[in-house]
Amino acid sequence: MDDPNARLVATLLEARQRHCFPPDVRKAAPEFVAQVLGLLFPHFAERLECNAAAVRRDVTAVEANLQRIQGLLAPHYPVTDADLSTRFMAGLPDIYDWLQQDARAIFEADPAARSVDEVVLTYPGFYALAIYRVAHSLHRLGFPLLPRLLTEYAHQRTGVDIHPGATIGRRLVIDHGTGVVIGETTVIGDNVKLYQGVTLGALMVEKALADKKRHPTIEDDVVVYANATILGGETVVGRGSIIAGNAWLMQSVPAQSVVTRRSEVRPRHGDEGLDVLDYQI
Repeated sequence: MDDPNARLVATLLEARQRHCFPPDVRKAAPEFVAQVLGLLFPHFAERLECNAAAVRRDVTAVEANLQRIQGLLAPHYPVTDADLSTRFMAGLPDIYDWLQQDARAIFEADPAARSVDEVVLTYPGFYALAIYRVAHSLHRLGFPLLPRLLTEYAHQRTGVDIHPGATIGRRLVIDHGTGVVIGETTVIGDNVKLYQGVTLGALMVEKALADKKRHPTIEDDVVVYANATILGGETVVGRGSIIAGNAWLMQSVPAQSVVTRRSEVRPRHGDEGLDVLDYQI
């Protein structure tokens, strides 16, 4: 008698043989996040020993885990740098310094924050940014897959979607965070504030544009309020500008601009004449 599932079994067997990732890869991101953030911030440590020997032990453990993950991925990504983990560890002091500045900036920007410790422990914007900075460092070093696993884990936990390839300056404030999207080729300067629902995206989603700059540049000291959408690789928001909530921007604006969404009440006759891109500069 013919096996009714023979075709299904054959198809799935071929797929498994082609994509035979070890199960540990799926767990790598949350485990590595817990480990590296626990090293950088006592707030996240599962156990805390305040002596040099304990810190050195934790540093060694992070590097060893990164090497283990690299080994797991080696059959699929065999060309990675053998010294990658050492180079990543050498950059951790800078990542720590930048994250301290991020936490302080969030504290200073939010009247509801009572301490920097509260920001580190409870703010989803800081948590997502911390994971992004770790992932971005690995991305720049050419570490395969793990950077995306890290930022997608942050996305699941916080609702903040930051591609590890994005370039983000110092003292970024992501307030509330939910729904923020920052695309791969986005460039963000220093002292920028983003509120919930902000999208820094591409005008067109085409595979042929994969190696092009598709996402906007946000210069220093810009504030982008809730649910604003800024699109396009050639779009530059000039230094010190303010983008109002719900604004839709697809062209550059000079420094010190204010972009607002026009509020008006008028009779509706179907959708005819409705200008969904209507904004003022």
